[in-house]
Amino acid sequence: MITASLDDDKAEDVVVVDLVGKASFADYMVIATGKSDRQVGAMADHLVQKLKAQGIRQVPAEGMAQRDWVLLDSGDVVVHLFRPEVRSFYNLEKLWSDEPAQARAAERIA
Repeated sequence: MITASLDDDKAEDVVVVDLVGKASFADYMVIATGKSDRQVGAMADHLVQKLKAQGIRQVPAEGMAQRDWVLLDSGDVVVHLFRPEVRSFYNLEKLWSDEPAQARAAERIA
């Protein structure tokens, strides 16, 4: 439902990161980009409404005042909505990817 809502709102570069076994705060992280602060805010508003309609009563939203980076916590899924330059600066996909672990494993083998 989350990725479908983001697709409906024309989000760009939607990425789902599997956090199972990597983090205790959520099972999945969804990262998406909006072209402007208005689009980021609208995507966040729509997601909050849809999550509440699905029975999730509390959906904390951080960053709605600035709308550069909005964080939504729906329990098992954490959603990060960014403006393009903010997303590239923080680069959460790289932070949460398996690349560092794979690089360390490759170094041990070599």
